[in-house]
Amino acid sequence: MSAVTQLNPHSGFASRFERNIATRDPRWVKFLVLGLGLTFFAVFLLLPLVAVFVEALRKGWSTYFAALVEPDAAAAIRLTLLAAAIAVPLNLVFGIAAAWAIAKFDFPGKQLLITLIDLPFSVSPVVAGLIYVLVFGAQGWFGPWLSEHDIRIIFAVPGIVLATIFVTFPFIARELIPLMQSQGRDEEEAAITLGASGWQAFWRVTLPNIKWALLYGVILCNARAMGEFGAVSVVSGHIRGETNTMPLHVEILYNEYQFAAAFAVASLLALLALVTLAIKTYIEWQAGRVSLQEQLR
Repeated sequence: MSAVTQLNPHSGFASRFERNIATRDPRWVKFLVLGLGLTFFAVFLLLPLVAVFVEALRKGWSTYFAALVEPDAAAAIRLTLLAAAIAVPLNLVFGIAAAWAIAKFDFPGKQLLITLIDLPFSVSPVVAGLIYVLVFGAQGWFGPWLSEHDIRIIFAVPGIVLATIFVTFPFIARELIPLMQSQGRDEEEAAITLGASGWQAFWRVTLPNIKWALLYGVILCNARAMGEFGAVSVVSGHIRGETNTMPLHVEILYNEYQFAAAFAVASLLALLALVTLAIKTYIEWQAGRVSLQEQLR
């Protein structure tokens, strides 16, 4: 026992005091760690973001808006929003169904389903695009049949939507599964015991408990859908005004040395990312506030 503990009858307080002294870092260590973190943030995150907006506005607002309303750029923006508008709701349905099945039920193949959900995280997006080309391309498995029926998937909008769905479908499910597993099945089972149907238990018990994680997953899914490049690049064919999304359009403009236009479209993508980040931060704050209120009850 230390001398402080021997002299002070409040040994618990003394122990806490000793631990605080032992774990208190010198001031220079705190400033060093903080400085390194801020430097990394400024150099690798903030500076490139500022550079995008500076380059986009270098030739003035008129050039900036002209680059965004140019027909090919407008088509790329519409296609990006269309792909996200289709992929996100489909992934929302899949994510809820998969998370509900995995967290609330036991069935054969459960671990296989969890592994398949993680597949897009381990497979390169370029490889995913090549898989769709192999399956739906002109020389692919279903290519001749699709050609006979005049159905275009590769180098068309359906291929872009399919590639976007593939790379984004784990996001919502992966946000919901850990939360729903930690919540257990007790509340749903109690609701069903009291006479509620399965849908009533879902809408009145399960959904309110997962709403913040669900919104968080939707935001991440939408951000990835709008920014996807690799898989979409393989299946798009880079047809101007038809199959170019915003990231692909930025690449084409940059390769053609149209730097002002390229940075203008890139700045719009960055702005969408910042809006997504702001919404994500608000949801995290709101979820934390609600959690604190529930703990204080």
